[in-house]
Amino acid sequence: VLMNEDTSHTFGIYLHIPFCSRRCDYCSFATWTDRDHLIGQYLAACKQQVDQWVEELPEITSVFVGGGTPNLVPAESLMSVLAELPLAEDAEFTVECNPDLVTFEQIDCYRQAGVNRISLGVQSMVPEILTSLGRDHNPDNVYSATEQIRSAGISNINFDLIYGAKGESPEDWRKSLDLALSLEPQHLSAYALTVEPGTPLAEDSSRHPEDDDQAEKYVIADQVLTEADYSNYEISNWAQPNSECQHNLLYWHQGEYLGLGVAAHSHIAHKRFWSIRTPERFIAAITEGSSVEAGQERLDAESWALEGRQLALRTRRGVPEEFVPNEVRHLTESAVVSGNLKLSRDGRLLANEVAIRLR
Repeated sequence: VLMNEDTSHTFGIYLHIPFCSRRCDYCSFATWTDRDHLIGQYLAACKQQVDQWVEELPEITSVFVGGGTPNLVPAESLMSVLAELPLAEDAEFTVECNPDLVTFEQIDCYRQAGVNRISLGVQSMVPEILTSLGRDHNPDNVYSATEQIRSAGISNINFDLIYGAKGESPEDWRKSLDLALSLEPQHLSAYALTVEPGTPLAEDSSRHPEDDDQAEKYVIADQVLTEADYSNYEISNWAQPNSECQHNLLYWHQGEYLGLGVAAHSHIAHKRFWSIRTPERFIAAITEGSSVEAGQERLDAESWALEGRQLALRTRRGVPEEFVPNEVRHLTESAVVSGNLKLSRDGRLLANEVAIRLR
């Protein structure tokens, strides 16, 4: 078992903040740019949701506040939502932030409430590529945000990057990686740009990413980050030693978690369930004392075990070799766990094809 990769005694909390000042062209998340008047009511409803659950919750080992743009809402109000949670002493507590909106005071407020990890939505360090993605932040803000975060006393930082935007050359992508690495974040996530139905990106086929281009950029990312001593522990995630995201690992290892807020997913006692999608309906349901659950599913033991293997295959822990059929073994290599196979770099490019062939 690797550092903190045993999920038997872990429990996570995810809080979804569905507000943004601008919607990125590729985004299909439950976020709104015209609902800021609901922020106060929404946070109050989420706090009520915490109150409904708090007696039943075990000790919490990771909290992740995502969105949307969590640092668009007042820091003190955001932190008060989570104030009653029974956090473990060494709990990982992450807030996603837009670099444009980071201030020292905001991060200081987070830190005092127990936040010890910030995830910055960097996407690219090249201005033209940000424009191509429909982002409006200035890469210079990434430098100042990183400085503010560290000066406020939070040293554990993740950068999210996206590759495959129209007009992004391999050199642009290397530049993004090199400039990101110059700031020495503890963790880096690099995601292939995906076309989600109903987004501006989906409607403009001239901007759709190309598979070969994305494969080339993935290989560049893995080479550059590996050379810089970042270890790939899940297909899209690299970390310095002992800086793996514990909340990420919870998902990849089928751990239990409770999702708070709109469209949030939960997994407790082999039951998966998710919440209604719009802020208005969520606020109304909480206020009326009715359920916010929009749907649920339970997996039988066989499906559960197979899903576990498919998820574990994405990580450096890998799966026992007897589950990997011969026809895809050339895409695997020995994992850190004895007797397990994990995806090789080439295999990670074909992860879905390998996953559906697992026994």
